[in-house]
Parts: sequence; C-alpha cells; structure tokens
Amino acid sequence: MADSTKDPNSVSNISGIITKHISIEWNVNFKEKVFTGDVKLTLETLQDGVANLILDTSCSLCISDVSDDATGEKLTFEVKEPLGALGSPLNIRLPSSAQSKGSKLCIKISYKTSSSASAIGWLEPSQTAGKQFPYLYSQCQAIHARSILPCQDSPSVKATYEAKVTVPCDLVCLMSAVRTGEEPCAIDNSLKTYTFRQTVPMPSYLIAIVVGALESRQIGPRSRVWSEKEFVDRAAFEFSETEHMLATAESLLGPYVWGQYDLLILPPSFPYGGMENPCLTFVTPTLLAGDRSLANVVAHEISHSWTGNLVTNCSWEHFWLNEGFTVFVERKILGRMNSEKHRQFAFIGGWKELYNSVSKYGQEHKFTQLLPPLEGGIDPDDAFSSVPYEKGSCFLFYLETLVGINEFEGYLKAYIDKFKYRSLTTQDWKDFFLEYFHEKAAAGVFDCIEWDKWFFSPGMPPIKPKYDTCLVDHCTELCEKWSQVGESNFEKSSGDLESMSPSQKIEFLAQLLLKKPLNCNLIQEMQGIYDMDKYTNAEIRFRWLRLRIKAGDESAIDSALKMATEAGRMKFTRVLFRDLYAFPSARQKAIDTFLAERHNMHPITAKTVAKDLELE
Repeated sequence: MADSTKDPNSVSNISGIITKHISIEWNVNFKEKVFTGDVKLTLETLQDGVANLILDTSCSLCISDVSDDATGEKLTFEVKEPLGALGSPLNIRLPSSAQSKGSKLCIKISYKTSSSASAIGWLEPSQTAGKQFPYLYSQCQAIHARSILPCQDSPSVKATYEAKVTVPCDLVCLMSAVRTGEEPCAIDNSLKTYTFRQTVPMPSYLIAIVVGALESRQIGPRSRVWSEKEFVDRAAFEFSETEHMLATAESLLGPYVWGQYDLLILPPSFPYGGMENPCLTFVTPTLLAGDRSLANVVAHEISHSWTGNLVTNCSWEHFWLNEGFTVFVERKILGRMNSEKHRQFAFIGGWKELYNSVSKYGQEHKFTQLLPPLEGGIDPDDAFSSVPYEKGSCFLFYLETLVGINEFEGYLKAYIDKFKYRSLTTQDWKDFFLEYFHEKAAAGVFDCIEWDKWFFSPGMPPIKPKYDTCLVDHCTELCEKWSQVGESNFEKSSGDLESMSPSQKIEFLAQLLLKKPLNCNLIQEMQGIYDMDKYTNAEIRFRWLRLRIKAGDESAIDSALKMATEAGRMKFTRVLFRDLYAFPSARQKAIDTFLAERHNMHPITAKTVAKDLELE
C-alpha cells in the first residue's frame, strides 16, 4: 500500500520539506475575475541536502516574485512545463541556510490568479438570487487549491492558516476559518478588508472563500446559516437541527475542535451536495426541500469535522478513509436521532447508489476499486463517484457486524483520538484496527475478511451485509407491482405514496430505475395517480425525471434539461445530461443546451459534463 509521503496527484517534494503555516493576502477583483496578492509559507526541512522547494501550481497562476521573508533575499524560481491535470511545478531554490534537516524559513510568493482558475466560480449578478451583486465561491477539493495559491497541494500536508482579504465594501467575505476582524480599506473606501485565522492544521483542499451579498441567522449556540437574503430564512428553518447533530457526533467521536460550525447555502451552480470546509460548510440549495427531509447531507458534512478534516486520507487513492467513514458516521447520527431501522434503511439506499456507479464504469473498471490507482497524471475528479462513499461505508458496516455495534463505536472514538491532526494510509488504518481488536483477531474473528478483495478488486463488494428491510419492504412491494404491470394488474391509489416518508418515496423510485424501463403509458398513469410533478424535493424530482427519460417520454426532455442546468450539483447535472445524451431524441438538444449554458456552470462541472457528452 501507499507511502504517506508519496502522493501521485502532487508534484511537491513533501518528503523533504513540509508546510507548517500559510499566510494569505488577497485583493479580489471582480471586474477582471482575479486575485492578486501574496502567500507566505512557513516551512520546515525534513532531510539534509534539500536544495529546492517544489510547489504545486496550475497554469492559471502568474508568479512575479519569490523571496525569503525574513531577509528579503530574492530567490531563484522556475515554473516548469505543465503536467496535465497536475499543473505546473514551481521550483524554488532554497537559501543555503535552510537546506539542512530541522531548518525553518518563511518564503513569500507574489502572484496573480487567472480568471480561469479552476477552484473559483465567478457569478455575474444575473446568476444570483438577488440579481444586484456579483458572487464568487471556491471549490478546492480535490487538487484545485493549486489554481489559487502555490502550495503543497496534497492531503498529506496539514498546516494552519491566516488570511487578509480585500473585497468591495457592499459584499461579505467568509472563509474556512474564524473571522477575526473587518475594517474599511485604508487606501480605498469602496473596499473592505476581512481577516481570518484557522488554528487547527488542515490540508490545502479545505481552504475556502466566498464573497457575496450575504446575510446570516443564528441557528444554534455555535452555528449560523449564511446565504443571500432570498434564502436565509428558509435555510434557517431547514437546518434548525444542526446543534442536535453536532452534539450527537460529539457523543460518538469526541470533542468538536473547530469552534464555529456555520453553514453557507450557495447559488445553484455549486457542484456538490456539500463541502466540509472547516467552520463554514458549503451546501447546495437543492437541500431546501421545505420539510428538512434532505438535512442528512448536513449530518454528512458535520461528520467530516472528524472523519476527513481532523483525520485525513493521505492521498486521493485513499479517499474512502474520508468518505466511507463519513457516510458511516452520518448514518450513525441519523440512527441515534431516529432509529436503527432508519440507519439500515439508508445503507440499503447506499447499496443501490454503489450499484449505479459500478454499472456506469463497468464491473472491471479500476475506479470501482476501494483503492483506485491514480498514478500517471490521472485527475482525481475523473474518479469521483459514490464508490469510496458507499463501498467504504459498506465495508465498515460489515466489520461492525463482526465485532458488535457497541464495540465498534468504542473503536471509532479511539480511531479519531489516535489519528487526529494527522493524515493516514489504508495500511495505517488496518494496522490500528487489528491492534485495537487484537483479542478478536487472535481468536480468528477476522479470518473471514478478504482484505485484498475489499481493497483492490473492482466491482461490487465481495459480501453484501444483511440489512433490516422493514422500511424498504413496502417500497419494494410497490416497485414490483409497477414493474410487472401487464403481467398482473393491481389496484392503484394515491395512498400508495402518501403513506411513505420522503426517503421511502426516493427508495421506491430508485428501485424502479433498476428495473426494465416503464413505457410512456405507464409513466402517464403514474403521474395521473400520484401527481409526481408536484414534488419539489430535488431527490424525488431527479429520479422521476430519470424514469420518464428512460421510458422514452419526450415531454420530459425540457424539464430534465431545466433541472440539469439550474441544479448545478453534479449528482443531478451529470446524470441527467448522460441520460439525455443516451436518448436519441434528446441528444442534440442536450449538447446545444450544455454549450449555451456552460458559462453558468462551475468549471469542474463544465469539464466533466463536456467529457460525458464526448465534447472533450
């Protein structure tokens, strides 16, 4: 298994020299869509004879000057040729005084970003809810931090950071850190400067910034919700259980070390359901269902405060250590807040999400391994799917069945305590697991585990755990009836769905998607009986549109394109565009719509959808 000092998605020489602290100063220019300023990296040399510092950058950075911050000495530097998705290595000659083990220094780099920086989504006023002010937000995971600052852009490197950011005075700036001050800019009263400090060491992909016309509401003793004013009250209602979730997570995993836990509801172009930026979780507006039925995503992001942010995968090949653990803990939280049968119901839905991802890639595809190989310049974004989330959490659930729920919860807390503030490999995880349960290991409890199949075999897991199906049985029964209409009719009524929770409705539709597509007549009948178009829950709407497209319902094309372009969350956008591309009647319209709307999408979303549509 991988060495924690080797990251195939970073060119930085992290085995020889390491970043301990980052100090950022940015001036945000909305007109040119760039950041100008500098970054200071406080570094420690780990080996003798380290002559150079190699940093990750992308071609969107223009480096103007590099110096020793203590002495002012100009340092020789060279930006190397780009290496595909990995970007351009920045090679800096170190002062001779800093080339021996244990040496410490601070290097200052002055630079300017490009308007095409992949980490930043720039929105025109017309793309916001308020329509008056511009907006920007970042998404640095997985390897996009290098597009906004030169850094050791690897999750194996953790550093504290501080920032000073100057923005237009009518906008608010927030970061993944505690805000320590704001004041008018001394040289231009049309600008305002915000300051931030993050005292907990964290990887570069968790550096985050948002600038916009934002308001907030208090939703708990350590939490606020932020958004444009048009959504802030809805968001405060939707996420009112945040403190309960935080306290439940603490009971499972130990103290919350980040201080503040705020939520930011972004504009629709945000590409993910949520992003666990410390102190300021980013979430998609598609969660605003009006009934708190999609708040489980917040439980997921809260869990990341421990599994991912505090204990971190050393490279993206070990991404399951972030996401598999987080899905597992998220469901632990929901199980404690509701019941064990609700937790197991969520695992059943997760198994279907995993099956969908494996089917999309193909049973033998390397990206369906729990530890996918990412050498050779592979972009981690290309390997992004539900596999590390669901295959990883399934593995943990399976292990829990071997040791018992209470014992496994004790292990979880010990695991966090053991690896907090660190990054680790899967081998590190396995070694500690066997050490913690050494008596069970000695008794042969784990002899049944096919470790290498779980880690390295593509496709579905070697074992499917047994889940409590009591909440899913009604969904399955109704699904089977609809999928067999024609062979045997059944009495249908609106009450079939009215008795289900939102999660059960989602499960019913998800099961139908795994069956042979219904025909258009049955889709119209289902609409007439259940009034499916009335649902505003994004997860229900998404699956209903997919069923209509798969049935060959041409009347669904415009609605599917509308959701694919308005809901920028890749979970919806990518899948809907892929479905439409596979539908001959919709293919050209899907391509034309994407090309017309591409400029409104986040760069990560646009890039991946272009590949899905075979345009790149």
